Amino acid sequence: MWPFWPSSARSPSACWRGLWPSTLRLAILTVSDAGARGERADTSGDAVVVWGEANGHRIAARCIVADDTVDIVRQLIEWCDADVADLVLTTGGTGLSPRDRTPEATQAAIEHEAPGIVERLRAVEIERFPRAALSRAVAGVRHRTLIVNLPGSPKGVRDSLTALDPIVKHAVEIARGSPTDH
Repeated sequence: MWPFWPSSARSPSACWRGLWPSTLRLAILTVSDAGARGERADTSGDAVVVWGEANGHRIAARCIVADDTVDIVRQLIEWCDADVADLVLTTGGTGLSPRDRTPEATQAAIEHEAPGIVERLRAVEIERFPRAALSRAVAGVRHRTLIVNLPGSPKGVRDSLTALDPIVKHAVEIARGSPTDH
């Protein structure tokens, strides 16, 4: 074994994540009836791509599904259980509309919740944009993959990602079981 691999490493692939901590594999799931029908451009997903690329993250997967709980759960489970991404960001479907089902679908997919993440996203925005209080977003972990629900508007996505920036790398490291500084 290479001398710089941690003694707890069982294989080179386990060490690789520790050696390249600035690179996250990012999956983007846009939840939109109109987007799934091809009637609306995925501008919120595009905003996540811009953020991901600006931060050196690799876009591992991207998909648009309708506001359907089964479709959302199926895609989240597929990506997480196949270890496609370290971080899955969903956009859309987090409001109060009867068709907004992303939080329920995320709850069904995750193994444990991380409520502080979405509390931070709302808290950072609520003074400037009071309607942020209407978000029902959820965050949590499934199979070592962090899932975070973001709003459906490009501006809401950008604002949420700004709030997520200071904590996301550490949150992913913890979810993946990587050694951290805490």
